[in-house]
Amino acid sequence: MSGLVIAATGHRPSKLGCGYGNNMHLPLTQLAYDYLARLGPDSVISGMALGWDQAFADAALLLGLPVHAAVPFKGQESQWPTKARAQWQRIIDRCASVTVVSTGGYHPEKMQVRNEWMVDRADRLCALWDGSTGGTGNCIRYAANDPKVVIDNLYDQWLLRRPS
Repeated sequence: MSGLVIAATGHRPSKLGCGYGNNMHLPLTQLAYDYLARLGPDSVISGMALGWDQAFADAALLLGLPVHAAVPFKGQESQWPTKARAQWQRIIDRCASVTVVSTGGYHPEKMQVRNEWMVDRADRLCALWDGSTGGTGNCIRYAANDPKVVIDNLYDQWLLRRPS
């Protein structure tokens, strides 16, 4: 990865206030698309979680940008509903690279290892964060300690676009 690299961190659909349906994915993707089109990065990194991560990856793919998937562990998607697994696979199949950051199966700490992997390779971090505690907040705190990483939080913009 070279040039301007932007990683994404953000909440899952349940925390974004509009559930897991397509009524959420399209406005999230549009928000990410507008942001990426304005900044014109050379590539993006997605942690591939449901919600903001996947919308960010989809927006980058629509813009023809290389997407690097940072999968926290093998089987990240294995417990998701069939439709969500299919969406994850559709994005993975189009990624420029896929890195499984940690060996073995699920463990909560592996999400933060993935977050740190993304931040360590990015110039900017595009967040969709409401200020609450949790994985997104942990990622933001880690990035805030790296003086080379610029953090853009689009949560206020999301509140203006979020479907009711």
